[in-house]
Amino acid sequence: MLKPFNLLAIIAATMAVSACAGNKPIETLPEVVSQPVAFATTYKPASHTDFVIRNVDVYVGNGAQLDDIDVLVSGGKIARIGTGLDSSAFEIDGSGLWLTPGLIDVHSHMGVYPQPETSNHSDGNEMTSPTTAEVWAEHSVWPQDPAFEKARAGGITTVQVLPGSANLFGGRSITLKNVDSVTVQGMKFPDAPYGLKMACGENPKRVYGSKGQLPSTRMGNVAGYRKAWIDAADYRDTWQKYASDIKAGKDVKPPKRDLKLETLMGVLNGEILIQNHCYRADEMAQMIDIGKEFGYTIRAFHHAVEAYKVAPLLAQEDVCAVMWADWWGFKQEAFDMVRENIALVDFAKGCAVIHSDDPIQTQRLNQEIAKALAAGNKLGLNMDRAHAMRWLTLNAAKVIGLEDKIGSVEAGKNADLVLWDQDPFSSFAKPSKVWIDGVVVHDAAGQNTTADFNLGIINAEEDRP
Repeated sequence: MLKPFNLLAIIAATMAVSACAGNKPIETLPEVVSQPVAFATTYKPASHTDFVIRNVDVYVGNGAQLDDIDVLVSGGKIARIGTGLDSSAFEIDGSGLWLTPGLIDVHSHMGVYPQPETSNHSDGNEMTSPTTAEVWAEHSVWPQDPAFEKARAGGITTVQVLPGSANLFGGRSITLKNVDSVTVQGMKFPDAPYGLKMACGENPKRVYGSKGQLPSTRMGNVAGYRKAWIDAADYRDTWQKYASDIKAGKDVKPPKRDLKLETLMGVLNGEILIQNHCYRADEMAQMIDIGKEFGYTIRAFHHAVEAYKVAPLLAQEDVCAVMWADWWGFKQEAFDMVRENIALVDFAKGCAVIHSDDPIQTQRLNQEIAKALAAGNKLGLNMDRAHAMRWLTLNAAKVIGLEDKIGSVEAGKNADLVLWDQDPFSSFAKPSKVWIDGVVVHDAAGQNTTADFNLGIINAEEDRP
C-alpha cells in the first residue's frame, strides 16, 4: 500500500540548509563583487545506516563489469568494492541481482511541464523574445510533479531540467537530485554547474517567424546568436575593467547588473555549460564555429538526430551527443535518423548519451539503451552491455559536469545506486531499490511515498468494478 508524502520529514529536510549555502561571489561576476548566492541549495541527505550489498553483479558505468562482488556504502559514499569485504554494516543479499549507478536523464522537462499536463502550469518556454537567457528553469519547477517519483521508480536519480526550445537562448537549466521536496532548493544538486539552453533549427524560426520577427530563417538564427554573444563580450569587458579599477584603488561605481548578459558572461567565463538543442549535422558544425568565434565550448548537442554524420567532428571537439534510441520523423529536421546513431557516435570515440525528453520514456531508459545497443551490434560494432551502460551513466554525468561525483560505481563517489531484480538490459527488469547519497528513495517491496495526484488516480483505479 502506498502512503502519502511524509510532510514532516520533507519539511525537516528542507529546513536543513547545506554548508555550501553561505555567502560567496556569484559565479558569473568577478571576485571583487561579493553577492549572496542566489537560490542556494538546501538539500541535505536524510540520516541512514551504512550497508553492504553482497555477491552482486555490477555494471560499473565506466565500461567495466564486476561479477559476484561486494559494495560497501558508508556516509552516503561508495566506500569500498571487493570480494568478501569485512564489514559490520547492514547486509543486503545481492545474489542473482544487478547493481548500476543511479541513472541520469540529462534532458527532462519534469516540473516545468508537470503531470497532469494542463495549460495553467505549462511553464517551460518563455516565448516573449528570441533571447531569454535571463530566465532560470528552476523558477518554473513544481517539485510535487508526480513524474519525479515515477522516474525514480525507473532508476533515475539525477535529472537536468531544461527550459523549452522555442528560443535561440531559452534560459538556464538546473540539475536536481530526484528526491521528495516541497521546494526546488531542496532538490538542487550541490555545486552542480548551471547549463544554458540554446536551440537551433526549426523551432526558433517557426515561433518568431510566425510573429513576423527575427529570426524567421536559419540565417536569422545565426545572426541572433552572434549579436547576443557580442553584447555578452562587451558586458564581460565592462566588468573586467571595473574589477581592474577596484584592484587599482580607484573609486568607481559598479556597472548595472543585466541578468540576461550575466548568464551569457557565465558561459564565456567557462562556468555555465552550453546545452544545445540541435538536430541537423550542418547546424552542429555551424554552432561549433560560433563557439570558436566567441571563445566558448559546447558541452552537448541534444536530440542530435544527425550526429552520426559528424561523429568524428564531435569526438574531435569533445562535444557530447545526447540522443534518442529510435525517435524520428515528427518534424522535417528529424527525418534523417538511423537507429545506429548512438552506437556510431560511440564507435567514433565520441561521448554518446541517451535521454528522454519525455516523462514516460524517462521511466524506461534502461530499455532504450538496450535498443540502441542492439541496433549497433546488428550493424556489426560488437559492443557489450557494460560499455553501453556509459550512455546512461558516466557519459551523462559528463554532460552536466558531475562526472567526478556520480555516474559510476567507484569508491569515493556518491552512493547513487540502483539494484535491479535482473539484468537491466532485459525489458522485464525493474529496480528493487534505488538510493541517492545512500538513502533509499524507492523500494519495490517496501513503503514508498507518493504524490497527492497519484493517490487520487490510485484510489479511482481501486474503486473500479
